Amino acid sequence: MTANSLVATDTPQQFPTPQTIEFEGLSIRLVRGGASEGTPIVLTSPWPESVYAFRLIWPQLADIGPLVAIDLPGFGRSDISRGALSPEGMGDFILRLLDKLGIERCHAIGPDIGTTAFLFAAAKQPTRFATLTVGCGGTDMDLLGEQLRGTIDAPESALDVGSDAAPIVDMLRAHIAAQTPVEVMEDYRLSSANGRFAEAAAYVRAYPTDLPKLPALAKSIVTPVLVLSGQGDPLVPPSNGDFLQRILPNCRHEVIDCGHFAWEDAPDAYVRFASAWIRTGGSQA
Repeated sequence: MTANSLVATDTPQQFPTPQTIEFEGLSIRLVRGGASEGTPIVLTSPWPESVYAFRLIWPQLADIGPLVAIDLPGFGRSDISRGALSPEGMGDFILRLLDKLGIERCHAIGPDIGTTAFLFAAAKQPTRFATLTVGCGGTDMDLLGEQLRGTIDAPESALDVGSDAAPIVDMLRAHIAAQTPVEVMEDYRLSSANGRFAEAAAYVRAYPTDLPKLPALAKSIVTPVLVLSGQGDPLVPPSNGDFLQRILPNCRHEVIDCGHFAWEDAPDAYVRFASAWIRTGGSQA
């Protein structure tokens, strides 16, 4: 089964078929949809999932504005770019990709690894983003969960999850409370298979270098930032969101009753907060 055939009977039909574009010598997978007018909403997929992580919140966002969901390089099914595999490097890549897509200003939803990438991007181009909705991504080395910290500190040999990425599938099944369609889980598996998980891990393994930069950058991030955390998140505890609320000049932190994968396990609450933040330009959630 190919990536472009994954919209199946148990995948919401409102979620469009992914496409790929060529950019900077890379094949980048994305999904377009939503309204024909309004400020675009750009979503970046969490790790180790893919754009299909947004299938449950997509219909509720579709009437707000044009939607673009992106597998960032090295994540989902997009090609890897080693220069982008750090929060600062990915922030720079996002800005260049938005230029390529002709998006001058947007709302951004970036859970998990998108959290730090969008913060670095917003620090460099504050007017590019109308609002940010982030969270469930590490923001301070002392606040990371044990499993995530283990991925950062482990020897490279320990990051080998096999050519079939079966351990990643087992991890996702253990942490995602909602039932995941077979086709979607297969896309997640392929996103980590054949060495892709170890390659993508370079992003979080750059945290010791990049996360300490956030407090100094915070004053430059004037974009309204909504942080959504899972109350029972063992990978990135809500204290990471509390940290952002302390250092950012315009930030609101909301905690949802779920684990790490809030967009899948509590999609109604997640999209309610996110859509209110977007519709009001960051004045409420």
